Amino acid sequence: MTPEEPTPEVAALWPAYLDFDRRGLVAAVLALDEAERRVPRVPSGWTPIELLSHVLHMEQRWFVWIFLGEPVADPWGDWTARDPWTGDDTTDPAARWHVPEGTTAEELAERLERLGRRTTEILAAHPMQAPATPAAGWDGTPPTLEWICFHVLQEYARHAGHLDIVAELARQNPVMPSP
Repeated sequence: MTPEEPTPEVAALWPAYLDFDRRGLVAAVLALDEAERRVPRVPSGWTPIELLSHVLHMEQRWFVWIFLGEPVADPWGDWTARDPWTGDDTTDPAARWHVPEGTTAEELAERLERLGRRTTEILAAHPMQAPATPAAGWDGTPPTLEWICFHVLQEYARHAGHLDIVAELARQNPVMPSP
């Protein structure tokens, strides 16, 4: 199923839209040459490869660590801080995205593709109103699977827009397809 195919079952749209945005974001990063993937072009200082690492860890955090409650080796592995949030729910100014030395965009894209398949399996196996059963280390209120889907989709959409701007600044054509 693609996001363009109408369906009366809204839950069936989640995997299609998540996959669509995930693939578009990966394609946008991989369309940049290796050097451009590591160049910060916005004042906050993130790079396209760091963004790719962020969405990988973000999706894993929400669907695997928080919803399923499975232990994850490093749920905040996309950040320089173990927990990047301050007490007032803003980002710690010393925390920023990072990618371990030697990690490539292709490796991250492959991991994200595998995670996407896992996410699709999770969505097929659980009702949208199922509550999360977070793993140790999560201290928030357990959200429903539907809330997680909304949150993850809006993260992808927001970051895809950021990446479009960075690609334009790098004098590359935006590659995010329109639905």
